Amino acid sequence: MKYALVHEWLTPKATGGSELVVQAIINSLEAVDLYALIDFESTNPQSYLFGRSIGTTFLQQLPYSQNGVQKYLPLLPFAIEQLDLRSYDIILSSSHTVAKGVLTSPTQMHVCYCHTPMRFAWELTFDYLRSSQMGRGVPGIFTRYLLHQLRQWDVLTANRVDYFIANSQNTARRIWRSYRRKATVIYPPVNIERFPFVDVKQDFYVTVSRLVSYKQVNLIVQAFNQLQRPLIVIGEGPELNTLRKLAAPNVQILGAQSNEVVEKYLSQAKAFIYAAYEDFGIAVVEAQACGTPVIAYGAGGALETVVDICEQPKNGTGLFFKTQTVAALVAAVEKFEGYAKNFHSEIVYTHARQFAPTIFQKRYLNFVENSWQQFSLGRLGD
Repeated sequence: MKYALVHEWLTPKATGGSELVVQAIINSLEAVDLYALIDFESTNPQSYLFGRSIGTTFLQQLPYSQNGVQKYLPLLPFAIEQLDLRSYDIILSSSHTVAKGVLTSPTQMHVCYCHTPMRFAWELTFDYLRSSQMGRGVPGIFTRYLLHQLRQWDVLTANRVDYFIANSQNTARRIWRSYRRKATVIYPPVNIERFPFVDVKQDFYVTVSRLVSYKQVNLIVQAFNQLQRPLIVIGEGPELNTLRKLAAPNVQILGAQSNEVVEKYLSQAKAFIYAAYEDFGIAVVEAQACGTPVIAYGAGGALETVVDICEQPKNGTGLFFKTQTVAALVAAVEKFEGYAKNFHSEIVYTHARQFAPTIFQKRYLNFVENSWQQFSLGRLGD
């Protein structure tokens, strides 16, 4: 069997959950060829892909592509369709933008691990338009039309996939909403062994996030300004300077930090604060791997990765707040202070272990093997 794995882009700055899935799939399959729109990881000595042969598209040669191909958004669908994968039996895609759009033949099986239907073209469209200069005035008309075209292409290319895997029940619902396709849920791998377990916590809270609007870090900072409790904010992004101006003396905005610093603060914090609506949320599980409980917005993937202590007092790993407002988060932190002694770091840590890479690899390989058996018998898709 010949396998091809297709991902959107491979760069040193792309180190999120989708890249962990790529790494886990590569570790699971002895012989799989990797393809992407661009690749700057095979020349990076610090990367697990260093020295690997990776197929790319013409976007690799365009100016500034190393800093991200999002600037070439209108070209992405066209570019992914230029990958020639005709020599493979099984196509595996790891897709959050366009990877599932590769061209395949009727004799090739295509399994897509979908991290999300492209969010900026669906439910985050209006946030994207508000936050971008290209979303206003005359350019905004063209941007809206481009997003309209992308939605049509996105739905069309869902028909090129034989079997969908979703990274959460939340994503599976969004796949059904966008594509009217069923998806099997296999939670993504989280490198829980990387994070040190610490039983005795310190008197501060922490959040680790990309500093972009939908992550709601602004909300977290405002809440802790009001609470006057110590908060550590780690991450980089366009909101970094704004947050530094907003933060009161009890809030430290550290910006980007090394893995060692992130692990230190995650493991020692009283709780991890999470205010975003995410499809899964890797950072939430990473915090729990340290034995650190989570205060999270009760929507999206967090509902699948955090056990609310208010509902399960003996097995709680965190608690939820119901609205993305400063008042709701302030109330949640105050409630957490009352519950703090009820959390047990060992229970929090044990809960996180269900997302270990070995569990993902077993479930993913079983799914691909079972799907191939069905595909070979002519029982196609869902």
